[in-house]
Amino acid sequence: MRRPTNDLPRPVRRRPDRHHRVLAAACSLLCAMAADQALGQQAAATAPDAAASDAAPNALPAVTVTAAKRSESLQRVPVAVSVLDGETLENANRNTLGSLAAAVPSLNFRTGASNKDTSLFVRGVGTISTSPGVEPTVSTVIDGVPLARPGQSTLDLLDVQRVEVLRGPQGTLFGKNASAGVVNIVSRAPASQLERFLDVSHYGGGNETRLRGGISGPLGAGVRASLTALGARYDGNVTNVQDGSRVNGYDKRGVRARVDWDIDALSKLALTADYLKSKDDIPTGVVTRTRLIAYPSGAVTDFPAFATALGPVVASDDNRRINTNLATTVNDRNRGASLSYERKLPAGHQLTAITGWRGWDNTQVQDGDRLAAPAAGLPQSHDRGVVDFEQLSQEIRIASPQGSTFGLPVDYVAGLFTMHTRDKEIYRRDVARVTAIGTYADWGESHYGTDSHSTALFGEGRWHVTPAWTVLAGARWTQDRLDFTHERARSTPDAQFAGAIPGVNGVVALGGDTQAIGRSGRVGLQYAVSEDLSTYLTWSRGYKGPAFNVFFNMLARDALALKPETSNSVEAGLKSEWLDRRLRLNLAVFSTDYRNYQANFFDTVDGTVVTRLINAGDVTSRGAEADLEARVTRDFSVAASVAYVHARIDRFNCPVGAAASCDVNGRPLPFSPDWKGAVRASYRLPLAGGRQLELGSDYAWQSRVQYDIGQFADTIQGAYGIWNASIALQQPSQGWGSRWWRRTCSTSRMRPSSAAAVPS
Repeated sequence: MRRPTNDLPRPVRRRPDRHHRVLAAACSLLCAMAADQALGQQAAATAPDAAASDAAPNALPAVTVTAAKRSESLQRVPVAVSVLDGETLENANRNTLGSLAAAVPSLNFRTGASNKDTSLFVRGVGTISTSPGVEPTVSTVIDGVPLARPGQSTLDLLDVQRVEVLRGPQGTLFGKNASAGVVNIVSRAPASQLERFLDVSHYGGGNETRLRGGISGPLGAGVRASLTALGARYDGNVTNVQDGSRVNGYDKRGVRARVDWDIDALSKLALTADYLKSKDDIPTGVVTRTRLIAYPSGAVTDFPAFATALGPVVASDDNRRINTNLATTVNDRNRGASLSYERKLPAGHQLTAITGWRGWDNTQVQDGDRLAAPAAGLPQSHDRGVVDFEQLSQEIRIASPQGSTFGLPVDYVAGLFTMHTRDKEIYRRDVARVTAIGTYADWGESHYGTDSHSTALFGEGRWHVTPAWTVLAGARWTQDRLDFTHERARSTPDAQFAGAIPGVNGVVALGGDTQAIGRSGRVGLQYAVSEDLSTYLTWSRGYKGPAFNVFFNMLARDALALKPETSNSVEAGLKSEWLDRRLRLNLAVFSTDYRNYQANFFDTVDGTVVTRLINAGDVTSRGAEADLEARVTRDFSVAASVAYVHARIDRFNCPVGAAASCDVNGRPLPFSPDWKGAVRASYRLPLAGGRQLELGSDYAWQSRVQYDIGQFADTIQGAYGIWNASIALQQPSQGWGSRWWRRTCSTSRMRPSSAAAVPS
């Protein structure tokens, strides 16, 4: 359930940077563990897809991932990967990418009043921008098709087989918008026998209802199909006192279809299509303070006029009311189709071709002033933005047999990828101001868009030097082209403003283009200590293409392209299974340096503070992660994960005209808590008549987090935890079940002497 809070600060102390030593010590520990295990066991040859046929009856099921662009065991891939099973996500009511953040400690999600404002963060790094001229830092991939815009990631997780979260730069195989990580969504294939289901869920505290149904099975010889439909509604948990309506809710309608065709013994096709239409009414802000704390001085400024204009709403930590005369809404249409062709080639090779098209339409209406009417010194700002976006992509790759190619101890994946995107947007702002002689209105409207084209060649190979030692190396070459157009018109201003009204600028016509060559790569060493334990050490380079800051208030200085963002990462990991594979423990330590980090910062345009996309400088992300899964008995299982991520600004490039303090070196990156963890447990109790009772519980916790790169005390969220518990009664033989949920949120609120959420 979304919560509208964005408060609870405390000053953050700087600490000495000891993370290089921490990382070195952790790497030494991993190596020591591997060496200790090697004393008692002889290193054995382990094929990447080795099956656990000799595992104990209560062994954990093997997990298959496609993190290396081919299906192989999670325990054999030299990448830190979190895998979330689709059925587990459905049982936990985690049906959006944002909800995955509670289950994956290294993953965080930013949401706002518009889908354009959403983005994913991995290990503390992500993209915060609504500009169509910038791409995400964390790539979202659906059945092999990457999404080009961050806002597209608001789709519903409908009929998912599994979600893989690849942590750290993945540019070698997944491309330029994967410089921090990848969220790889694998949809469920049609069943070989007829299956039907109906899932009805209802949650209190906002009247949330979710209805999902589908059918799957064979259509004929070698042809299988599935169709899944979704309807979901949430009234919201915020009241608009202007008309008594409930907001902060949503209404979704969607469908997904897939057809798999085994053409012959060597080749097959998979055609998928999805459509999701949604309407959200998330407010632009629930006010918790009417004062502002300056950074770094700590000076407090009160806004009594704003507090009076809010009435009858009173700003507080527990405020769940707004008072606006314009309903903030977002109408979103997300759709796409992909065609995947696979063919077995001689000598065990496989050819894969994936053609993907996606369209995204988004219309947002926002009440920027958050008031019921304009007042003296508090102008009314009503915005309306329209997005029309399309992308077309094609990937062709070839993969050798795993472990050996033409009798040599090598294997590889190589391919070609190309993508073209087209974006058209319209953004209008209507402003009304109250003066001593009356109320005056003005408007501005911008028409802008971008076109991009990207082509890449990539490949990665592994040399199995011995049955235990493997050397891996890969590279990607990317060519990017990006251009933009921007035109803005405005009404004629009243004479009293002397031709200049803050926030609504004069006529502007701009255009520009840029191109760049990007180089990504990865090299590493993997050592199989035994069949159940392996370690790896890799170096990766990520690349994120050039960008333009294309937005409503764009000026001539924004026509200069931002430099590409690059990352260099060192990662050491250990993957292990114990107790006859009833316990799985995976560890990773990492250190990543980013150059020319692309981020938004505060600037001034005609007296109005706006956020501007800049090359903010250099940042680092260092830390350690652990994932544990255990099957205690046949019916009782537990899982836990924890991450320590120290993401900090190393060197900040202060922009000309900055409207906030640039003294942010050593401060945390936004949306990145230092500590985050999750634990879940499940117990099945057999009952009479073939029924079974399933008890489930999970708890997620994170330390305090700074939500703004400006480091304001008002944008710090205190530490909090969310506990869920469920009881399910099922009759597997008859295919029905019922589940009851309980959710509780606990916070550790860190109250300073003053805090604020003030008018924009």
